[in-house]
Parts: sequence; structure tokens; C-alpha cells
Amino acid sequence: MKPATHPDYHAVVFRDQAAGYAFLTRSTATSGQTVEWEDGKTYPVIDVEVSSASHPFYTGNSRVVDTAGRVERFNRRYQRPTKGE
Repeated sequence: MKPATHPDYHAVVFRDQAAGYAFLTRSTATSGQTVEWEDGKTYPVIDVEVSSASHPFYTGNSRVVDTAGRVERFNRRYQRPTKGE
């Protein structure tokens, strides 16, 4: 590879917050947070909300999403004032 052409490729821990699952891989992603891994070394850690350990497609568990509540909350917060106000 040409020097200074490609980004730094290093070991990174990705941690799934929902499932409490973490895995060590190589990536160009960086993070200011670090974690001590099972081998005793310290690696940068990137927290993700969904991985194969928590995604409904892979786990077979369905998850209920309250979209109606979100829409109502949005409308209450950002509704236009009526002419009398």
C-alpha cells in the first residue's frame, strides 16, 4: 500500500448496549473511550445500539415500537398556535 493514502486500520471493540455483547475486530473507526479486553490489552471501544446479538431479525424476538406515542409527542411539542392564541 502507498504510505499516507489509506486510513489507520487497527483493533477496535464494538459493544452492543442492548444485549451486553462485545466483540473485537479491526476497523478504521476511532473512539476516545477505551476498554480492557479479555487478553489484558486496552482497545478503543465504540458503543452501538443494535448488533446481531440484539437485532430482532437475528434473535427472532419482536420488539414493539411506540410510533403513535412518538407522533403525538412531536405534534404536542411542535404544533402551530391556533388563531385565538
